[in-house]
Amino acid sequence: MNTVLKSVAVALLAASSATAVAASSVDLTVKGLITPSACTPALSNGGTVDYGKISAKDLNIDRVTFLPVQSLQLTVTCDAATLMALDADDNRAGSNHGNDMMEFGLGLINDTEKLGAMTLRLSSPIADGVAVKAIGSEDGGVTWFTEPYLMPENLISVANTSADAPIPVQVLTSEMYVSPKIAPASGLTLTNEAAIDGSVTITVRYL
Repeated sequence: MNTVLKSVAVALLAASSATAVAASSVDLTVKGLITPSACTPALSNGGTVDYGKISAKDLNIDRVTFLPVQSLQLTVTCDAATLMALDADDNRAGSNHGNDMMEFGLGLINDTEKLGAMTLRLSSPIADGVAVKAIGSEDGGVTWFTEPYLMPENLISVANTSADAPIPVQVLTSEMYVSPKIAPASGLTLTNEAAIDGSVTITVRYL
């Protein structure tokens, strides 16, 4: 083998070895941002909506019974104007009667009977003294659209009334309407008291 061919052979062998090494490794990249601002959410009345005692005889037998809509005041206070969104997690997942993706569960009777469901809707949000609109995202904040309902699988933020993009806010206030419904009584065991047991955790997510 002449010198030129020997050099080519060595170069090919080196390239082959490099490829083999690269193919047997992978890089991990950890990314993120530490924000200097912090936001704190709060709900009026300690975040509690209480319907008291409801007679089983007042429930519809073969269709859902809608309970009166109640409202709480939602406030999010940030150290400075911050891009953020709200994430609602259903603490009673799996108890949503009807399995509607927009709704949250109200707990179970006998561990199997779904008591009902509820929706959570923002109304008339105000950001730093200016009327804004609620917007939602189903892809983690990549795209946004007009949406007033908090859901287990979406994010909610606010935007100027003419756009669908989150804006930084320092103080956000909004009415939050709670609309529960009880499943048809024919499918529920109501021989003993059954607790309406809805529970949702609302968390601030920084964008």
